[in-house]
Amino acid sequence: MMKNMNFLMNTLTAIFLMGFILTACSTDKNIAPENPPKKPQVMGDVTIYVTTTNLSKDFAKESVNFSKTSNMSPNTITLDPSQRFQSIDGFGAAITGSAAYNLMKMQKDDRANFLKQTFSETEGMGQSYIRIAIGCSDFSLSEYTLCDEPGIANFALQSEELQYVIPVLKEILAINPKVKILGSPWTSPRWMKVNNLTDLKPYNSWTSGQLNPAHYQDYGTYFVKWVEAMKGKGIDIYAVTPQNEPLNRGNSASLYMGWKEQQAFVKEALGPKFKAAGLNVKIYLFDHNYNYDNIAEENDYPAKIYEDDIAASYAAGAAFHNYGGNKAELLDIHQQRPDKELIFTETSIGTWNDGQNLAVRLMEDMQEVGLGTVNNWARAVVVWNLMLDNERGPNREGGCKTCYGAVDISKTDYKTIKRNSHYYIIGHLSSVVKPGAVRIGTKGYTAIGLTYSAFENPDKSHAFVLMNNSNEARKITLSDGTKHFSYEVPSKSVVSYRW
Repeated sequence: MMKNMNFLMNTLTAIFLMGFILTACSTDKNIAPENPPKKPQVMGDVTIYVTTTNLSKDFAKESVNFSKTSNMSPNTITLDPSQRFQSIDGFGAAITGSAAYNLMKMQKDDRANFLKQTFSETEGMGQSYIRIAIGCSDFSLSEYTLCDEPGIANFALQSEELQYVIPVLKEILAINPKVKILGSPWTSPRWMKVNNLTDLKPYNSWTSGQLNPAHYQDYGTYFVKWVEAMKGKGIDIYAVTPQNEPLNRGNSASLYMGWKEQQAFVKEALGPKFKAAGLNVKIYLFDHNYNYDNIAEENDYPAKIYEDDIAASYAAGAAFHNYGGNKAELLDIHQQRPDKELIFTETSIGTWNDGQNLAVRLMEDMQEVGLGTVNNWARAVVVWNLMLDNERGPNREGGCKTCYGAVDISKTDYKTIKRNSHYYIIGHLSSVVKPGAVRIGTKGYTAIGLTYSAFENPDKSHAFVLMNNSNEARKITLSDGTKHFSYEVPSKSVVSYRW
């Protein structure tokens, strides 16, 4: 009997304790449920993108919060919006025939993903400016113009535009409709060429030659027809240059056009033709090297064109490349005509400058091209081919066979992509500096190896792009005068901020 009573008591005690434990578990707030709901990730106050030369951070997206304590850091850079410089039009690369061909060789989904990563404002870098050729360039699938048969009535878009360039542009514009497009011819139709302006003999060659003044009006109409034809395909043209590299006679497709010729062409034909057609398309002069290819009489090429008031009235500004000379030429031209705009339209990487070595190129290209041009009044920065294949093509005889793209894609699968320095430097600018932004002043901390620029975006957000070309990390505090935050910038890195 006693044994039965003990068994009963033990059983009741066990049931009571089990109930107590279950009740406690169900009500204790410190015990997590089996499948807790995921909390939404909250980004910090400041969005940051970081790339190091060793790719320990590969355009890594990070964030920090504003500091809640007073700022006593000696390494503080303070933005000064009272100092205002140029407005920004955008940053991007060239969609050449070769680049478009490679893009169209990709699977549709792969191409869509790459273009979204490159051009999307919300899901990518937000690149915002594209340069294309009017007719062929030295990175085309063949040599051609849009009017190879004599007579301007024979003008027509060709297969390279219709099959490759325009389809790619349409996909890009569907992702980012705000992208600006600049067009540049490498040569006029050959029937418009002469050997020189003295003999005026026909010059039936893709390379060199000069534009026959008797065809200025035809060539002006050629530009109008091109702008209108692209518009008919849903592509709005923002700007043109009258001639790519007008002092380069040796390009595979080329046309020599000294400053006096370009002044006359813009004044007598191109400007009036655009105006008569009601085309609001900007004209940027020159489009060549800082050093004017060491031709003494061509020094200050755009500034000399501006001396004619009528020609100057048609020109928005001038475009430059960096294959010779120094970026300080941008400042020189700005100081001569501060009312005129400056854009940077071409630079290349290749076998000659260790073009795929990010440890070398990221720092130098950000210093000379990315920040170097912007800090000397450039309102747009455009690099050369957006995409080449891993054999540096497609290319053709007379064109560059040693160039790399901003990215290079494998011909084996048209899927595997290598991102080079030009892709990163443009991305670091376009990701935080939006079209319509204004470059503003800064004051405070400086150091050897540290280069930066600050901006105020149209939505009043701030952008700051910085490179640290030193061998040590630097903890830097950024202040907009009201809020501040700190971030340790890795050695040999580029960092972009927006808040």
